[in-house]
Amino acid sequence: MALGTIFIFGGLGILFVPPTRKIDLISFLVGVSPLWKQVGIGVVFGFIAAKAGWQIVELPRLARTKIFFVRLIKPIKLNIIEILLISLCAGIGEEFFFRGVLQPWLGIWITAFAFVMLHGYLNPFNLPLTGYGFYMVLVIAAIGYMTEHLGIVAAMTAHTVIDVVLLRQLSKAEVPPEPEEKESGDGYM
Repeated sequence: MALGTIFIFGGLGILFVPPTRKIDLISFLVGVSPLWKQVGIGVVFGFIAAKAGWQIVELPRLARTKIFFVRLIKPIKLNIIEILLISLCAGIGEEFFFRGVLQPWLGIWITAFAFVMLHGYLNPFNLPLTGYGFYMVLVIAAIGYMTEHLGIVAAMTAHTVIDVVLLRQLSKAEVPPEPEEKESGDGYM
């Protein structure tokens, strides 16, 4: 699936970034800031965003959501190489397509909402998860601004780091027990 993400979304990006952005592919990849600055800011932003996101998932109100994701990821028994591969494929492929192709047409905020909706975090039947989803909309919008003001490498780096940190956390988390009481709107995705 990870390789499909990079080939499908990345391939669409390669095809549609130049006509959409009216810039050649190399110029788009290089961006407006030096690559070292893009990577550095992407790493720092991605780490902070992921750690804050994990703190949100740790809230008691999101207990069922955490259980769902831990039970989804932990049995796969991802090692660090697999986590890096999945994260790189998603970070490069998805950012290339969403920030490179869709963002110029839809704008930063609509693209951020679309991205988070497609990942299943905005769910009217699960309000706690939707709360986390709104946090992710802010994160993804910030990544959209990074693309415009720094370059796509900053966005790809931030996305990759977020995925690495969160997949690692989910992979090593203990499967929490089911919460005692079920609250309305506190179900799984």
